[in-house]
Amino acid sequence: MKIEEVEGIIVRETNYSESSKILNILTKEKGLIGVMSKGCRNMKNKLRGVSRKLLYGRFHIYYKENGMSTLIEVDVKNSYSKILSNFDGTCYASYLLSLVEQVAGQNNDDSLFDLLRSGLDKINEGFNPLIISNIVELKCLDYLGVTPSIDSCSICGDNKNIITISSPDGGFVCKNCYTNQKIVKPNTIKLIRMFYYVDIDKISKLEIKEESLNEINEFINDYYDRYTGLYLKSKENLLRVIKKVS
Repeated sequence: MKIEEVEGIIVRETNYSESSKILNILTKEKGLIGVMSKGCRNMKNKLRGVSRKLLYGRFHIYYKENGMSTLIEVDVKNSYSKILSNFDGTCYASYLLSLVEQVAGQNNDDSLFDLLRSGLDKINEGFNPLIISNIVELKCLDYLGVTPSIDSCSICGDNKNIITISSPDGGFVCKNCYTNQKIVKPNTIKLIRMFYYVDIDKISKLEIKEESLNEINEFINDYYDRYTGLYLKSKENLLRVIKKVS
């Protein structure tokens, strides 16, 4: 095995033997890889503090292309300490790690790393974690090949007189094609399209009314259930826990 450096974020950690961990790392260069962190559970091991979920760094590894690589050391780029000090932020960040890992299992595209990193950075900066999660969720649909129609009516293709968005119909619905679909606020329609196209790194302000945010979240949840096949029970659990704590 040769020594390589990869930029990555640890999306999952699993205890292995009495002293080690297996780290699933989403990397910029190689997509999702598995890395063994030997002895990191020992108190005096130099890898102990850097072998945890939600750590972004430059990983020096003995790289094995079709097997388990081995961790040598890590240059930490962001420990996301502000996220870890906030309960809601930690819950949503953990959810995004799980979501993107599942997406990478179906489409191990290197650009997924930038999407995850951008989302975590904004949560760490204090932006509403539910809004950031919704933005990442919408963008992940591209990697899954099930992007909703948000430029025109999903039924007739017309881009005028859009009055709602429907998960069963696969996206926007215009006035002429409307039957009995649930009507959402006009601002919700604009926001969903904005969420899909926005460059997360350039977000400087996010103020969204709760009613629109609830409608967006409801659409995304139903759309994922219908079209992705991903197991997102973790999101249901985190919302339940957050509401209980609140």
